[in-house]
Amino acid sequence: MPRGRSCCTIGGMQATHPLLPGTQAPLPGPEAALIGLAAFAVVMVPFLWPLVDQLDTMAHEGAHAAVASVMGFTVLGVTLDQQSNGATYLAPGSSGPRRLLTGFVGYLGPSGFGLSAAKLIETGHAVCVLWVAAILLVLLLFLVRRSFGVVSVPAAIALLAVVMRYAHDGLEEVIVYGMTWLLLLSGARNAVAHGARAGDAGLLRTITHLPRWLWAALWIAGTLLAIAIGGKWLVLRS
Repeated sequence: MPRGRSCCTIGGMQATHPLLPGTQAPLPGPEAALIGLAAFAVVMVPFLWPLVDQLDTMAHEGAHAAVASVMGFTVLGVTLDQQSNGATYLAPGSSGPRRLLTGFVGYLGPSGFGLSAAKLIETGHAVCVLWVAAILLVLLLFLVRRSFGVVSVPAAIALLAVVMRYAHDGLEEVIVYGMTWLLLLSGARNAVAHGARAGDAGLLRTITHLPRWLWAALWIAGTLLAIAIGGKWLVLRS
């Protein structure tokens, strides 16, 4: 049966009807789970992790910048280095409860983007994930200061453009599923690996006087919950 069409039986005869215009049928659960296992292997393999870590850092700093803008702060720029360290610079005077949310959201950023992508996939809009990712990366590029980000972000945009231009429908879906799993899994890995040592945890402790480990625990809980919910949407679907 062609992908993007559903099937039913009427009066002993099989009939097909299209899904909503512009939608794509999600991959079968076992295939989605297999892609998830492959993504888990990539996240855990030391020589492959730096590539995924760059993607995670873009999502992390992008989340800081996006929330800061929504909160009314002026984002002066973003830096990304070759070791996947990043920083988002705000104009002086960016403080208060809004600054707390801006600082907290970074480690949940990759998981949040992954969760959003999983929902788009579940609702039949897998291709939209590529377009949304490309648009967000272009917006991030406008904020990138002189750093490795001026190479890595355009490279990610170019890679997405190649996929959207040349990949056939089936391959596009596999790539979108892979991107989504990588965002979900990398978010959890970094939340666990950085823990209370994270720079954001120190910033939040300064703002609130609450211990660093509390923020780390919240990030770990949030990223693991995102994997559970996103995995359900990708594999079991609602």
